[in-house]
Amino acid sequence: MMRLAAAAAFVAVTLPAFAEAPKLPGLPFNLGGDYVLTDQTGALRTQADPNGHPQLLFFGYANCLEVCSAALPLMAQVADAVAAKGITVTPVMITVDPARDTVETLGPALTQHHADFIGLTGSEEQLQVAYDAYQVETEEVFFDPEYGPVYAHGSFLYLLDADGKLLTLVPPVVAPEVAADIVAKYTVGQS
Repeated sequence: MMRLAAAAAFVAVTLPAFAEAPKLPGLPFNLGGDYVLTDQTGALRTQADPNGHPQLLFFGYANCLEVCSAALPLMAQVADAVAAKGITVTPVMITVDPARDTVETLGPALTQHHADFIGLTGSEEQLQVAYDAYQVETEEVFFDPEYGPVYAHGSFLYLLDADGKLLTLVPPVVAPEVAADIVAKYTVGQS
C-alpha cells in the first residue's frame, strides 16, 4: 500500500513538469544540465565523470524503502553486467533527503549496493539546481515513525555520457538484463 501511495505521488508531482518542458530530439521533454555537488568523500563533483566514464544517475535517498530499494540494486546489477562487456558505468545517486544523506552517511549506505557507487549531496540551493536540470520534484508524502520522512521523487535512471550529457532514460521497472542492454547500446566505445 505504501508503494502504491508513493507511486501515485510520484506521478502527480512529476508529470506536470514533463508536460511544460521544451522538447529535445528523441525525448518529449528537456532534461539534463550542469550542477556542482559534494560526494561521500567531501569532494566537489559536477555532472561530468572525473574518470571519463558514462554514468547511471538516480535521484533518491539512501535509506528509502520504496522505489530506491529497487533502483539502487538495479543500478549495481547494470554496472556489473556492462562491466562484463568491457563498459565501465559509474552509478550515481543525488539525494532528495540531504538531512539524512550527508557526506558521512552516503558512502556506507550506497557501497552496500556497489563499491563504485557515488552519492551526491549539497545545500538546498545546490540540489535544487540538479533537480531543476532533470525536472525532479520532491515532496514529503508522510512521516514514518520508524524510518522518518518518506518522499515522492523521480524514479527514472538517467544514462549520461562522461561529460554529463543525457543519452537516454532507463525505466527502473525493467529486468537488469534489459537495462544493461539499453546502457550498452548507448555506451559502447565510451568508457
